[in-house]
Amino acid sequence: MSRYGGPVLLCLVGAAALRITLFSDLYLRYVQASLRPYLIVAGATLILLGITTAVLRGRTSEDAADHDHHHDHHHDHHHDHSHRHGPRIAWLLVLPALALLLFPPPALGSYSAEREAAQRAEQGVGTFPALPAGNPVELTLAEFGSRAIYDSGRSLTGRTVRMTGFVTHGADAGTWYLTRLMVTCCAADATTSKVEIRGEDAPPTDTWVTVTGTWHPKGALGSDAAWPPVLDAGSLKTVKQPSDPYETRP
Repeated sequence: MSRYGGPVLLCLVGAAALRITLFSDLYLRYVQASLRPYLIVAGATLILLGITTAVLRGRTSEDAADHDHHHDHHHDHHHDHSHRHGPRIAWLLVLPALALLLFPPPALGSYSAEREAAQRAEQGVGTFPALPAGNPVELTLAEFGSRAIYDSGRSLTGRTVRMTGFVTHGADAGTWYLTRLMVTCCAADATTSKVEIRGEDAPPTDTWVTVTGTWHPKGALGSDAAWPPVLDAGSLKTVKQPSDPYETRP
């Protein structure tokens, strides 16, 4: 059976890729939605390669068995015994692949956010496009932060906004943030957007919530004092983690 370690590993990794892409939205924890077709093709290719390799090795084994039948039994036993121990170790590589198939890692959360330095949009102070009409207006945390810190037109003034993210706590007692991670390609390049929430008690860390409220100006535009932006909450509702937990760079 040791000769099939490689094919089994290929099939497990391929099956894991198909499980999180073809049969669920779990892949959104790790990469952007646009990469789904590539992951599906990669998963199917790995499974096909694994099956093909297993078939070819099986045929090779049968040919070798016919050839070895004409050799001395003692010599054959010694040769087989000397080559079994190394390949058996390769079966340990199956464990991480099996874990990925059965227990996909969760999306990044507060631990990753708290280890990230405050990230701000790389842009200067200026005017922003007008917000859509009507209240509340749905904004990502990155959009809200950019307007709060850099918008000289103060487009957030007098507007009610609604944002969704997970909860992280600050160093000061009672201070908490609505937080979201933003990705360019995949979870490996994630950066943090966060908004300080005032007027509502902090839910437990990593709880997903939707907060509706109004912008609380602070600090001079473009300054460190303006970070992080502040929202005076009018309402808060606990929600399920969205299928796509990350914000995407425009």
